[in-house]
Amino acid sequence: MHVHAAQHGASQKRTAIVLRISLAATLAYVLVTFIAGLKAHSLALLGEAGHNASDFLALLLSFTAVYFQSRPADNARTFGYQRAGVVAAFLNAGTLIVIALWIAIEAVHRLAAPVAVQPRLMMIVAAAGVVMNGAIAALLWGVARDVNLRSAFLHMAGDTLSTAAVIAGGAGILVTGSNWIDPALSLLIAGLILWSSIGIVRETLNILLEGTPAGIDLRKIRAEMQQTEGVINVHDLHIWSLGSNSRALACHVTIPDIPPSVSAEILNRLNHLLREHFAINHTTIQFEHVACADADGCVVPLEEMTGEAECGHHH
Repeated sequence: MHVHAAQHGASQKRTAIVLRISLAATLAYVLVTFIAGLKAHSLALLGEAGHNASDFLALLLSFTAVYFQSRPADNARTFGYQRAGVVAAFLNAGTLIVIALWIAIEAVHRLAAPVAVQPRLMMIVAAAGVVMNGAIAALLWGVARDVNLRSAFLHMAGDTLSTAAVIAGGAGILVTGSNWIDPALSLLIAGLILWSSIGIVRETLNILLEGTPAGIDLRKIRAEMQQTEGVINVHDLHIWSLGSNSRALACHVTIPDIPPSVSAEILNRLNHLLREHFAINHTTIQFEHVACADADGCVVPLEEMTGEAECGHHH
């Protein structure tokens, strides 16, 4: 346990250092890109400045979330702050969607009335962005173990690709003189931002709404639990995520009227199954020796006691 705690502490320290470096580099690049975008009259560069500004916010939220996630559970927050990173990722993705919509609207306006841009300045600033964003994305990849840091990594990886597209666009404008390339690129950048952000919003919203985690088959888990020796029926089954890498389960299990020492063996078998086969480590399993109709407001027809059943709690 001490070794695991030491490794976890070292990992969090490394993550904090990576985020600090990323924050400083991103803020510097936002300022450079914004000023260059104004001077070059490039919406693509201004879009990149906006994208990187939202990434700065994303990294700042991620940094804050890493701090809160390291805090232990207490009497007020018995699960600790495991969802701090999930909330940060949700807010990050939401701000990115707003930025993407703004870029898309401006790009449509510029397609209707193209503005002359300075392609050489576009290309120079974008080249610096590719190097910076690529380096940050590589650093984040090494520590991206939950949805919070994965969202930050996706932002920086997306920035690397979109900034590379700005270089290509600048070259295209330089060769052809077609200024419509700049807003067209902006639309592509906006689409890329939306695509990555919507996926994160869906994943984090599912966690915050206590949805069944992605990749979890409730029917399969119930069936395998019911195949465990000594188990008659599993009902009132709930599985949710505490954080992006932590799952919890609560259910009622009907077993024969047996001594507590024997029921403890059944509990060990169920926990082993859930831990080893489904990566569920936090479980609350309530044993019952009678029909659920007599326990805690549940309703289970007696003829279904040996099959799947539905059960509702009334609090």
